[in-house]
Amino acid sequence: MIPGWRESELPEPQLRDGAELTGMTADPSCRITGPIYQMFRDIARSEEDRRWLEGQRVRYDITRIPPATYCNEFVKTKGHYHPLNPAGVAYPEVYEVMAGHAHYLLQRPDHSDAVLIDAPAGSIVLIAPGYGHVTINPGEEDLVMSNLVSTAFSSDYRPYEVLHGAVYYELADGTFVPNPAYPRVPPLRRLRPPDLGMLGLPVSGTLYGLVEERVPLDWLNEPERFAGLLSLRSAE
Repeated sequence: MIPGWRESELPEPQLRDGAELTGMTADPSCRITGPIYQMFRDIARSEEDRRWLEGQRVRYDITRIPPATYCNEFVKTKGHYHPLNPAGVAYPEVYEVMAGHAHYLLQRPDHSDAVLIDAPAGSIVLIAPGYGHVTINPGEEDLVMSNLVSTAFSSDYRPYEVLHGAVYYELADGTFVPNPAYPRVPPLRRLRPPDLGMLGLPVSGTLYGLVEERVPLDWLNEPERFAGLLSLRSAE
């Protein structure tokens, strides 16, 4: 079910109910019922790993999104932004596509930029500071992805709720249509997953390998120190 993990190593998943996406789809009359994806939060293989993650102020999660379409859209996450850290820079996040295929739809809070990252299995994807994000499963198999993120904040879902989803909707035929609730819709830039080797992130291997190898993750809490390495533009 989850590549590389035994069921006994995973906590009980939190379930995202489709009702939480009411009003956030291209079809305003769409009603989704029942669980649509699973979130396994705050995972560690050992107490030593957990203590190390706590010392880094970082959490490791896994999300499983089964393939589906709802009201002519691919299944997707709800979408959220990260707040600013004490230095005034928004917290980043990093994902690994463990299985399946992901579309990461990123956008600036002022709607000045929208980015699509097409990420097959094995990709490492940066959610750069200052970008909100929605993840879409455009494939015919389970999308399983892990993430590393700071434990210092709670995500902000409200802007996506107010504007009825992301700046674009991806329809089941693969086309992207602008969300009419947005006063400004920028062109959709398409990027490849960037090379994040300068941050210690693997070209091959897994995100959890960073935990096992004790690779410092301070950039997840102090992105202002790594500004030149956390830009989406370098991945064009």
